[in-house]
Amino acid sequence: MEAALITTCGANCNVCAGYLGYKYDIQSKGIRAGYCKGCDSKKSQCTVKKKKCKLPPDGQVKYCYECAAFPCSIIQQIDKRYRAHHHTSMIENLEYIRDNGMEKFLEQQEEKWKCPECGDVICCHNGICYSCGLEKLKNKQGNKYRWEGEK
Repeated sequence: MEAALITTCGANCNVCAGYLGYKYDIQSKGIRAGYCKGCDSKKSQCTVKKKKCKLPPDGQVKYCYECAAFPCSIIQQIDKRYRAHHHTSMIENLEYIRDNGMEKFLEQQEEKWKCPECGDVICCHNGICYSCGLEKLKNKQGNKYRWEGEK
């Protein structure tokens, strides 16, 4: 897990389908997918900023928990969607980072998203390991937000 892939809003791009697709270059393995280098690699893609966040200018707030308005309605809206579709909570992530530090958060995330088969990381979008589960991923084309095992 890379700390640089933890975003302002608490998203962990280390476990995101777009980033994992990029990291494992799954298009070259015959899987149709969009790639992303991480939310903070393109500031214009930041969900919080697209929602017209009133954060202080860049550099004054690294993570949303540092803002006096945390958890604002934007983070609450994103958190609700991520809880429902991606088995993760931005608010919980941010509170954990605030209370325990980044190193402990990354350790916790490694354990939470560890593939039981190979020990690599599973994707928060679909529950599939991009290291050992590419066949499962190929079979799920067009169903990208369904968690592995859900009907």
